[in-house]
Amino acid sequence: MDQAQTPGMKTFLIVWGGQLVSLVGTSLTAFALSIFVFQQTGSVTQLATVLLASHLPALLITPFAGTIVDRWDRRKAMILADAGAAIGTAVLVGFYLAGSLSVWNIALAVGISGLFQAFQWPAYSAAMAVLVPKEQFGRASGLVQLAEALGELGGPILAGFVLAFSGIGLVFAVDVATFFFAIGTLLITRFPTPIETEAGAAGTGSFWHETVYGFRYLFTRRGLFALLLVFAVVNFAFGFMGPLFIPLGLSLTSEAGLGTAFSVAASGMLIGSVVASAWGGPKKRVRGLVVGGALLGLAFAAIGLSPSIYWVTVVMFLGMFLTPTINATSQALWLAKVEADLQGRVAAVRRFIAQAAIPLAYVLVGPLSDRVFEPLMADGGRWADSIGRIIGSGAGRGYALFFVVIGVTVIAVVLGSWMYPPLRNLERDIPDAVQEPEPTAAEGPAV
Repeated sequence: MDQAQTPGMKTFLIVWGGQLVSLVGTSLTAFALSIFVFQQTGSVTQLATVLLASHLPALLITPFAGTIVDRWDRRKAMILADAGAAIGTAVLVGFYLAGSLSVWNIALAVGISGLFQAFQWPAYSAAMAVLVPKEQFGRASGLVQLAEALGELGGPILAGFVLAFSGIGLVFAVDVATFFFAIGTLLITRFPTPIETEAGAAGTGSFWHETVYGFRYLFTRRGLFALLLVFAVVNFAFGFMGPLFIPLGLSLTSEAGLGTAFSVAASGMLIGSVVASAWGGPKKRVRGLVVGGALLGLAFAAIGLSPSIYWVTVVMFLGMFLTPTINATSQALWLAKVEADLQGRVAAVRRFIAQAAIPLAYVLVGPLSDRVFEPLMADGGRWADSIGRIIGSGAGRGYALFFVVIGVTVIAVVLGSWMYPPLRNLERDIPDAVQEPEPTAAEGPAV
């Protein structure tokens, strides 16, 4: 049977479609809120506060969410995640209708959504391990990246249109509707139960034991753990970039121009996702991740080199083109190396470690950009006549310098990781652990 036509793959494609629609809604709201907060406050610190509120609660409970996912039905965990996120957006609607939409109310609402979304990725990743045939891991991971790319592309476009013709209240309503669509696709499907493995049996016990076991599993596999730390550095860099991109872009163009630029740049992620889903990624995955990560760092650094929205758009396009293949290659590697009945816990611990430093980036980005980098690069600033001659000086060029520093750091860390033998030889030293799921009556759509 054609692998793309297996019951599990059909179920995956149905769920994937629902998550795609949900991602568009989430991106729509995130982009609209970022513009709203920065325009209301003019402060990177305030914008970073909202991002921190959306990220930190989810991060803190993620390891426990992974244990719950492995103990529970992965489909139900995804339903819980989407329903809870919809509640968070509904809270935003309530504040908006009451005329009390403020930074702190927004932070509360996105924090609620984040708590439930902590279950989303562990459950989705664990579901892929039992639905997708092993040889399709790369392509399925590419499809996940394609959904994220379509969300990143469609969200800003929709946000610009809705904000121009209606207002942020309609943005929230659309987001809630997309969550219900995703829940609908989950209600008509069923996921098979993963086969119990020796490693999975060793991790069985009390709730605390099972949670800690996810950490122990990674600590004893030095190559995987090292790869995870490299991604932690890259994610740390992304943590700075998120709050910086809006003010950098607004220093170069209008809100409408920024939305257009972001959508054009996001089309790079869309094209890259199509390539990743068709290609499946490089056969030598670790080498591909190192090369791709270094090129991504180069793109980060290049963003700050020219005070032109056209230059920023082109460079971001190239960086976002690379991102799907990097992420899909990483996900395929983890799906192949981790037992299916441990995927929830390991995916959760992966996310916890890889994103643990992002809150620190959110805390630091405001003071560093507003009090250090921007004053240094302002007209008449200390570095305006030195570095400013290369990348320009004036409003927004401190943000640009920040991008350069971030990119150079990523390049150094990623290339340096290749010198560590357990990471370099990961694919040889750690055997594939995945087992093909046996067909069950419950597998496939429930209709």
